[in-house]
Amino acid sequence: MSDVPWPQPVASWTAGQPVTVGFQADGAAHGGGHCQFAISYDNGKTAAIVHKVMEHCFFNDPLDSNTAEVLEYTFMLPANVPASSNAQFIWIWTNAVGYRELYTGIADITITNSGGSKSYTGKSAIYPNHAGYDTIPEFGGDYTTGLSLYDNAPN
Repeated sequence: MSDVPWPQPVASWTAGQPVTVGFQADGAAHGGGHCQFAISYDNGKTAAIVHKVMEHCFFNDPLDSNTAEVLEYTFMLPANVPASSNAQFIWIWTNAVGYRELYTGIADITITNSGGSKSYTGKSAIYPNHAGYDTIPEFGGDYTTGLSLYDNAPN
């Protein structure tokens, strides 16, 4: 991961306002899984969760499919995330079906906050199936697989 930001942020978000994150339609959905949406203020070294979709990311219900049903998530950015001209949005996905993989993406963003918040404390992002982290096995139809890792993540 580079510490050099893109020349321009890809989005400008406002604390306490809705944010919409979209995905391309041609990706493999691997039966869904667990998605985390996080904010970082140190170029991705640490990240705090601002939203998560557990069990059925990319789907409305359990579905052993490779074609996503849901390609967009809208959630409220917490009102107490600090303003920054150099924040990062991080998406982390643990697939339900297939090889034990971890998918992630990162984007430079700006955040405005008129409330003057100086810090945000949320659950720490976790990176299952990545070196140094626990492995979440293939779900095998049990979409609660691995949820305890997310529930027990530190703040």
